[in-house]
Formats: sequence, structure tokens, C-alpha cells
Amino acid sequence: MMGGSSLINDNSIKKVSFFQRLAGWLIHAFTASGACVGLLALLAIYDHNFLLALWLMGAAIMIDAVDGMFARMIRIKDAVPEVDGALLDNIVDFFTYTLVPCFFLLVTNLLPEYWRILCVMVITFSSAYQFTQVDAKTMDHFFKGFPSYWNIAVFYLFFWQMTPMTNMIILLSCALLSFVPIKYVYPSRLDYLTDNRYLRLSMVVITILWGAATTGLLWLYPKSNHFLVAISVGYCLLYIGISLYRTWVPLTSLDLAPE
Repeated sequence: MMGGSSLINDNSIKKVSFFQRLAGWLIHAFTASGACVGLLALLAIYDHNFLLALWLMGAAIMIDAVDGMFARMIRIKDAVPEVDGALLDNIVDFFTYTLVPCFFLLVTNLLPEYWRILCVMVITFSSAYQFTQVDAKTMDHFFKGFPSYWNIAVFYLFFWQMTPMTNMIILLSCALLSFVPIKYVYPSRLDYLTDNRYLRLSMVVITILWGAATTGLLWLYPKSNHFLVAISVGYCLLYIGISLYRTWVPLTSLDLAPE
């Protein structure tokens, strides 16, 4: 029986072409490069080059946004079965989405001086919980609990320049939401968002517009643009609204019409 199982595995590996294997390794390297970008962001923060750090955090988000799509396109589990792509993605994401922005919060004046360390520790602990839930990414492709978008949060706090105490209240509220089982939209996995393919496509387009508008705001900083602000903030409100709706009114496989 063991020999037969080994033979099956060997045969399955032989069915994977050289180019599929190469593509798989390149995609894993692409995912891992997010950690390298995160290290550069830490260096920029250390040098108090906060705008560059935000650009680098944005680059890490871009890598994370597309690597999963590439991986699914080539069936990466078949192409490179010896690497756990989900584990690699989680390691990189915890670093770039949590630890890098936490260091940003420690070095800047966005938080009250005497509460800064405590607030960052709360964020780190809540993210550790969020990342390690067995259903952190639900079967219907949503994030359960606030999905540790701390890099996006620090951008808005940096851009809005509110009081440190207000910033702390916002961040601690998000940390608390990590423990609340609200389902948040997974922008690159919209299978169960709606049964209408055009609405799913619209969500993708709107997400891209949000990315473009937010990039534009970063480019213009310290100046601003009301139109870009409206798009960027409007998307966040839409994202929250859709997430709450799908938490209360989930779409099941029975609701999905054949396409």
C-alpha cells in the first residue's frame, strides 16, 4: 500500500510541467518579496521617512492583493507541493500588515506618548488572535473579525492628522473588533459576495478605484483633493456596509446561480 501511494504521488508530480513548477516557485518568491518590502519600510520608518514608509506599505498590499490570484491560476499546490503557500502568505502578512505599522505607530506621534506602547501591544495581540483562528478566512471566503488592516489604518490616521487620543480610540476599537465575528469582504475572493457576476466585477473595479484614489492622496500629501477623499472614504463605508450585510444575510451555495 505504501509503495502504491508513493507511485501515485510520483506520477502526480510528473504531470506538472517544468514551466508550471517554475511559475510556482516564482509566485512564492513574489509573495516572500513582500517581507523584503516590509523590511525596507521599517528602515524608512527608522529614518523618519514616513512618506516612503507608506509607499512601501502600499507596495506590500499590492503584492498581497495579486499573488493569490496568480497562485490559483497555475494551481500552485500541484506545482510546488513542498511549500505551504498559505503559511508563507500568513507570515508575510502578519509582518507587513501588523508589525510594520505597529513600528510606525511607535516612532510617530500618532498616539499619546504614555499610552503608545500599551496600544501597540493590544494591536499585536489582537492580530495574533485574528491570524490564528482556524476560520480566520471563512469557508465562504470572508475574513472573520477585523482583518488586521493596520497599514491602511495608519495611512488614514497619518493623512487626517487627528488628535493622538482620537487615533488611539479608533485603533483600540478596531482591535476589539478582531474578536467580534463580523465577516469582512475578502476583496480578491468574491465568490459568495453576490450571485451576480456583474456586481462582483463592479466590486473589483471599485476596489481598484479606491487603490488609485488612495495612491493619489499619498502622492499629493500634504495637499489633498476632495474628490479623491470622497472616493477613498466612500469605499471604506461601502466595504463596511457590505460586510455587515453579508454577516447578517449570508449567501449560501444554494443561492448561487449557475453561470
